[in-house]
Amino acid sequence: MKKVIVVVGPTAVGKTSLSIELAQTFNGEIISGDSMQVYKNLNIGTAKVTEEEMAGIPHYLLSFLPEDADYSVSQFQAIAREKIDFIHSQNKIPIIVGGTGLYIESLLYDVTHGGGAAPLPEYRAQLKSFALTNGNHALWEKLNAIDPQAAINIHENNVHRIIRALEVYEQTGMIYSAYQGQRQKKYLLYDAFIIGLNTDRQLLYQRINQRVDAMMDEGLVEEATCLFEKVAETSQAFKGIGYQEFIPYFHGAINLNDVRTNIKQNSRHYAKRQLTWFRNRLNDVHWYDLVQHPQDKKHLLLQLNKFLKEGVE
Repeated sequence: MKKVIVVVGPTAVGKTSLSIELAQTFNGEIISGDSMQVYKNLNIGTAKVTEEEMAGIPHYLLSFLPEDADYSVSQFQAIAREKIDFIHSQNKIPIIVGGTGLYIESLLYDVTHGGGAAPLPEYRAQLKSFALTNGNHALWEKLNAIDPQAAINIHENNVHRIIRALEVYEQTGMIYSAYQGQRQKKYLLYDAFIIGLNTDRQLLYQRINQRVDAMMDEGLVEEATCLFEKVAETSQAFKGIGYQEFIPYFHGAINLNDVRTNIKQNSRHYAKRQLTWFRNRLNDVHWYDLVQHPQDKKHLLLQLNKFLKEGVE
C-alpha cells in the first residue's frame, strides 16, 4: 500500500504549520482535507493557508470551486485519491491535512457514503424548495418517515445531508442508514501514519477565540458580505462556520458583536465534535499535544522517519 501521512485534529490546534514542516522535512506535498477550503475567495473564514505560509510546498484541493458550487464527500474522495497517486508518481509523500472527519475517513478507508449514488440535480432542487417553503423540520420528517435511523443521526438543520439521504433512497431504493452501517467494516487503503493534534480544552478554546478575533480584524466581515452578494443563503458555502453566522446580521436581526460571539461558540462546539469523530472513527492515531509540549515534535519526527523507511529496500 502507498504510504501517506495524515494530520487531523480540531480547528486552531496547529495542523497547517505542522503539515508544512513535515512536507519540508520528508519531501512531501499537501492535500487539503477540508470541506470549505475548496471554495475560491473564502480565505479568512476557512483559515486557508496563505501563499507565504506554503513556503513553496505544493497544496492541492484548495480554491478550485466557485462559491455557488456543491461539493460532496464522494467528489473529494475521487479527486484526493488521484492526487495521492500523482504525488507518489513524483516520488514524494502525500500529506493529508484537515478537520473534516467524514472526508478523511472516506479517503483512507474502503467506505462509500450513499453507495456512490449520483447526484439528482432536479430532485435536489425540489427538496431545497420544499425546505424553504415548509421549513427544515418538515424536510427532516420526510427522511424520518422512510429512514428513522438516519433521521436520528442527522440534525434537522443539516439540510445538505438530509437531501443526500433522500436522494440516495430516491435513486437506489436503499435507505441511507444501510449504507452507513456498511461503514462498520472498513479497511485501510493506504499505509497511513495518522497524527492527531490536540491540547487542553480551555487552552484550545482560548486559541479558537483568538483566531476568530484575528479573522474579524483581517476582513471576515467584508469576505462574508461578498459571499452574501454572490450566492443564495441556502448554498453549501454559506453552511460553513464563519459565514452562516452572518446571515441574521445581513437581515438586521443581530449586530457584529453577536456574530463574533456566535462564531466563537459554534467553532468551539465544532472542535468538540471533530475530536469525537477522530477518536471514534479513525484507528491507530498517534496523538500529540504540541501546543503545551513542543519538545515532543522530536519524537514525532523520529516515528515518521522510521515509518517512511519501513519496507523500503
